[in-house]
Amino acid sequence: MAIKVLVVDDEKLIVKGIAFSLKQDGMEVDTAYDGKEALEKIEANKYDIILLDVMLPVHTGFEICQIVREYSDVPIIMLTAKGDDMDKILGLEYGADDYITKPFNILEVKARIKAILRRNTGNKPAEDTNSVFESKDLKIDCDSRRTFIADREINLTAKEFDLIELLMRHPNKVYSREDLLNTVWGYDYPGDVRTVDVHIRRLREKIEDNPSTPTYIHTKWGVGYYFQ
Repeated sequence: MAIKVLVVDDEKLIVKGIAFSLKQDGMEVDTAYDGKEALEKIEANKYDIILLDVMLPVHTGFEICQIVREYSDVPIIMLTAKGDDMDKILGLEYGADDYITKPFNILEVKARIKAILRRNTGNKPAEDTNSVFESKDLKIDCDSRRTFIADREINLTAKEFDLIELLMRHPNKVYSREDLLNTVWGYDYPGDVRTVDVHIRRLREKIEDNPSTPTYIHTKWGVGYYFQ
């Protein structure tokens, strides 16, 4: 089946150019030009990935990302202003999987889309075929990619789940931020280790009773993170 993409931007020429190029690669493309239209289409359709501009009428890209993350882990790539690091960090805080800085090359856009989809459908580690992992009140089901705290389901983004799965599969193994970035996001990911820190912080906020004194994901100061 064709990859289904939603492109959201209020600049119609940008949307038209992206949509044309993605269709040339056989993808199915929907478009939206403001936050309200974007939310309506996301609720009514199932997309494989969403390209989402930060600055939009009605609802900003951050607001859309936050709303969507309440019920879906669909991969989201934020389109941010050139050199605006705060937009990139906020995008990750609100649950985006990646970001692309404007102006961008359409070849980069397509490469990022394919890289995210490839990683999200990649093979599980061969050394451990167990699909359910439990620790205290925390349980994850790797087949359904669902997460529970005390039998209450919580919603994780795709990358948050990838992180917790990797750490729970290898308890007490300390992963450097570079290791986590390369393993979860891939060696071709152009971001830096702040991406890992943001996702770990968001993950702790969702699974820990007190994120400042975590019981699941621990920090090895000067080294990295590990699950205990």
